[in-house]
Amino acid sequence: MINPTVLQQGSDWRAQAEVFDEIFLVFLTLGTLVGTIVVTYTLWNVYKYRDDGSEPKADFDAPTVGELPTGQGGPKAKKLFLSFGLSAIVVISLVVYAYGLLLYVEEGPDTSDEGDIEILVEGYQFGWEYEYPNGHTTTGEMIVPADQRVDLNVTSRDVWHNFGSSELRIKSDAIPGEYSNVWFSVSSEQVEKQGGEATYRVECFELCGAGHSAMTGQITVLPQEEWEEWYAGTQSENASSGTNASSIDAAPTGGVPV
Repeated sequence: MINPTVLQQGSDWRAQAEVFDEIFLVFLTLGTLVGTIVVTYTLWNVYKYRDDGSEPKADFDAPTVGELPTGQGGPKAKKLFLSFGLSAIVVISLVVYAYGLLLYVEEGPDTSDEGDIEILVEGYQFGWEYEYPNGHTTTGEMIVPADQRVDLNVTSRDVWHNFGSSELRIKSDAIPGEYSNVWFSVSSEQVEKQGGEATYRVECFELCGAGHSAMTGQITVLPQEEWEEWYAGTQSENASSGTNASSIDAAPTGGVPV
């Protein structure tokens, strides 16, 4: 089985989208290869053993419907059990391979000392609100850094929703009073490919009312330094808002704060 730690090497963590794309391509390639061999072999036998109107050979052992050949080591038995053995090897290998990758998707990369970012995602009719560790909130757009694991705690303030992004291959239920978790990561290479700022569409995948189809949003991924600068700015905004709020609360009744 594939050890999930093989897939997480610091900034070279595998994103969920990359893992699912790899699984799809492996299954597609092997499925196409096996299917081509099986169909070709079947057509070859159809041609080889076609009824051409001549008398069959005296030693011809015709197959009987519903009977498995025992053959005592005969050619039909060897071909049958060889095909069973090869099929079992292919299927078991694919299951073990895919299970190892899906464990990584389920558990996520180990951030160790590098840490990660935890964002609260709250769905409502009909939009998404994101709360960052410093208390800053945004609506409609989530802004995160590249090359870092992003953990999402997903919930809802009204009805059932389902937060997800097809491009990032993430999807998580948003249920009132409950929290579900999902993670994702975007590499700086992907950010560079999109011109220094990667964007991914967010949708609701649970029919939640008349405005369900318009319940969309966006995940914006910035280079690490740009994101840190943006995040520091949100802390300044929060501090400024808190100071203003304190001044208003401290003003005498009926008075105007200076």
